[in-house]
Amino acid sequence: MRTTSMVTPLPIPKKPKISSFITQSEIQSEFSHHDPAVARINNGSFGCCPASIIEAQQIWQLKFLRQPDHFYVNELKKGILRSRTIIKDLVHAEHVDEISIVDNATTAAAIVLQQTAWAFKEGKFEKGDVAVMLHYAYGSVKKSIEAYVSRSGGKVIEVQLPFPVNSNDEIISEFRRALERGKADGKRVRLAVIDHITSMPCVVIPVKELVQICREEGVDQVFVDAAHGIGCTDVNMKEIGADFYTSNLHKWLFCPPSIAFLYCRKSAKSSDLHHPVVSHEYGNGLAVESAWIGTRDYSAQLVVPSVLEFVNNRFEGGIEGIKKRNHDTVVEMGEMLAKAWETHLGSPPYMCASMIMVGLPACLGINSESDTMKLRAHFRENFGVEVPLYYRAPKDGEVGSVTGYARISHQVYNKVNDYDKFRDAVSQLVGNRFTCTLLSK
Repeated sequence: MRTTSMVTPLPIPKKPKISSFITQSEIQSEFSHHDPAVARINNGSFGCCPASIIEAQQIWQLKFLRQPDHFYVNELKKGILRSRTIIKDLVHAEHVDEISIVDNATTAAAIVLQQTAWAFKEGKFEKGDVAVMLHYAYGSVKKSIEAYVSRSGGKVIEVQLPFPVNSNDEIISEFRRALERGKADGKRVRLAVIDHITSMPCVVIPVKELVQICREEGVDQVFVDAAHGIGCTDVNMKEIGADFYTSNLHKWLFCPPSIAFLYCRKSAKSSDLHHPVVSHEYGNGLAVESAWIGTRDYSAQLVVPSVLEFVNNRFEGGIEGIKKRNHDTVVEMGEMLAKAWETHLGSPPYMCASMIMVGLPACLGINSESDTMKLRAHFRENFGVEVPLYYRAPKDGEVGSVTGYARISHQVYNKVNDYDKFRDAVSQLVGNRFTCTLLSK
């Protein structure tokens, strides 16, 4: 019988004197490599990396270039193990062996879905058994499910989520319906792929509740894709209870690109997990395999200790303080924009983390995904605003409704002026009677 231990609280760093907390001017200096002409309210796509962490990364790069053999034999494995140990503590995993470091969440998805594909091919799963995923799953994950699961004989069912969304109950109800469809005709749901924070539109998903439902309904395995998780919302492996969980560290935790972790709960099936790039460490466990996939730049995986020191020692409240301030500010900015444009938010504030969806004026005439791409380029090239846009197809009978939404992010480098610039750009387009049809011409 497996026992669960109490969650060990992370060691609290010594609280520095108030004067030692990073100042606004120091923040701007850390991110002075950002293009000053651009209002960068899109941290969710690629994240950001402070200058001091870039310097730490370059030190690791030079260590390798100076004497590669010594670095490989004496420093690389120890450095990656140290990073894995820090991540293990941050996400409250039971053991460091449950944590592997990979390039990104897309690689992590390939590892998990590869195992599912093998189970179909080896007859462990029957043809037509089901994988369930959210309709708003990230595009590359959808493609991976097609490549690994559909091609191996699995059936894929998408959870149709409403947007705008008003409550967690709406998501939970749709998820239950999808599981019921998956279990029809005696089929088994072998895998559920659940986003922690959907990318577009962005909504914080009630993952604990959905994982619990999966356990009650006999779903074999649960994989949580949390590309936006660590540094953006609460991430606790013991509380979430998934079999697999991945999150990028370069999006919201200030690491350089690219680095992610993949948590794999210890079980008899763990030995079937392998990195898709096979190298000399094959068969020594996923964490060891992932730590060496051939000659490459591992520096992004080695700066995690420097990143943790940067976050905990220079920002009041550490990671938790940054998350709270990002959330509070992005909600404030979202509400400001919605009021200025007389629109609405895409979800209640409690379903947002450091990103929020804001409706764009209907008069802009956003009628397709192509319109959103062209309009986004228009904001970038003509107004110096970088922000992703989302198209929501109108429901039957809807006339004059909001069909375009902006996903705004907030990270420590952002200023109120960034959002004012976006507000004024949209207001100018509205005042000029602009519509997206003009971009087609």
